[in-house]
Amino acid sequence: AVRAVVRMGIYAGCRMFIIKEGYQGMVDGGSNIVETNWYSVSNIIQQGGTVIGSARCQDFREREGRLKAAFNLVERDITNLVVIGGDGSLTGADMFRQEWSDLLKEMVSKKMITAEKAKICSDLNIVGLVGSIDNDFCGTDMTIGTDSALHRIIEAVDCIAVTASSHQRVFV
Repeated sequence: AVRAVVRMGIYAGCRMFIIKEGYQGMVDGGSNIVETNWYSVSNIIQQGGTVIGSARCQDFREREGRLKAAFNLVERDITNLVVIGGDGSLTGADMFRQEWSDLLKEMVSKKMITAEKAKICSDLNIVGLVGSIDNDFCGTDMTIGTDSALHRIIEAVDCIAVTASSHQRVFV
């Protein structure tokens, strides 16, 4: 999904960024928000799990954390996000979207950004992709991660079954 999003964005003429460690990286900013290119996502399609990291983020659950995250995005003129995750990630994205205009107003009042910058970044667009191995998200046939997780399980069971039969015993 990361590879597809980055490459499609580049194809569409967009500047693309990767935020490492999810919302924690968005709150922390700095080197966690990396402009990327076509080659940055080469040779990752075969890797399971997320290549950009994932982290639970207590800071993002609080308004102050979301304010820091908003500042880190606005500082780079990022106003479009693709959020890949489960219920917590997508709920956080929706809350962030709902608060966006108030966060901009607060940053202007605290002189963190100018009114012109707030106007340029006035809209936050979010696309949510369900990324979870649980495959329990309403409205999806199969979540991103389910197929690769099931594939890994089948590989492990097949290997154990072969080993068990060669030893003529049962493995639990």
